[in-house]
Amino acid sequence: MRKYYLDNIRWVTVVLVVIYHVIYMYNGEGILGGVGKITSLDMQYYDIFLYAVYPWFMLLLFLVSGICSRYYLDSHTAKEFAKNRTRKLLIPSTVGLFVFQFIQGYVSMSISDAFDSMHEVPAVIKYFIMVLSGTGVLWYIQLLWLFSMVLLLVRKIDKDRLWKLGGKANLIAILLMALVIWGAAQILNTPVVVVYRFGYYGAAFLLGYFVFSHDEVIATLKKYFVLLLVLGVGVGTAFCSMYFGDNYAEAPINRSILFTVFGWLASMAILSGAAKYADKQNAFTIWMSKNNFGLYVFHYLGISTAALLLGKPGNLPTTMIYIISLIAGFVVAYALNAVISRIPFFRWAVLGIKKERKNDVS
Repeated sequence: MRKYYLDNIRWVTVVLVVIYHVIYMYNGEGILGGVGKITSLDMQYYDIFLYAVYPWFMLLLFLVSGICSRYYLDSHTAKEFAKNRTRKLLIPSTVGLFVFQFIQGYVSMSISDAFDSMHEVPAVIKYFIMVLSGTGVLWYIQLLWLFSMVLLLVRKIDKDRLWKLGGKANLIAILLMALVIWGAAQILNTPVVVVYRFGYYGAAFLLGYFVFSHDEVIATLKKYFVLLLVLGVGVGTAFCSMYFGDNYAEAPINRSILFTVFGWLASMAILSGAAKYADKQNAFTIWMSKNNFGLYVFHYLGISTAALLLGKPGNLPTTMIYIISLIAGFVVAYALNAVISRIPFFRWAVLGIKKERKNDVS
């Protein structure tokens, strides 16, 4: 039986990612990567949203991906899993960079005025730089593919011993896993591109697979939803209060005990709440789930294009720039998803959609 609450967690989280990137684009806290502050406010208090979601929303997506990997492998072979994940994750995040996402690279480099110092750089070199710069949000699916391949190796060695052990996890064990996440956050972090956190996100993925793919463990979470929510809100409030105004995305903050425990407790609260109250679907949630991957892949192009054309020159009221950027994130993403998903080769290269066979679309 399909776990609808997992689908709902994913599309709701991606919607939060879109909102996050709009606020991030114009943040006033010195977090680099966007246009930066465009208001005249001494303090942009709404930037607190960045601190309230960053520690957990991608952690949660990796956790859910781990759970879903277990469910997929219950009815598919390891070879089918590897082939499926390579097409859906690796192809869009490699081949897709060369055939489409270099456009994102161009926009991002234009925002940072990178081309001003590249007048003598050959066009072909500029193209390859745009390709690399176009990775953007695709780091998530790059890591997810890598974790999926590592999982196959672990499964081959483990023979389900760890998975059976994971099914015995009680509330105390679940809470103590926050220490595992904290420990993992200290290792395998890339020094420049800070989103590539192999330890932090890899641990969440593996815990999703080995622990939270058990119905018994989810039942335990549902039982303690209120407690997990209170703990998550409490630690989250402490984190936001302590670090607001500082760079939450880099060390030492993104490796701190408050950051990691908040990330874990928030993920547990959302997973338990969704399992308890959101294990259902309707026409709207079905549509959102169906278009969720396209929203994730394309949303930042819409936001950054609006930022380049409107936010950077500042030729509109700031409120309008925020609103237009948010709308652009959704409209551009859904429009590109609708168009590219229908174009042969590009649908495979950019979205990982295989060739249509009669009425079957995968």
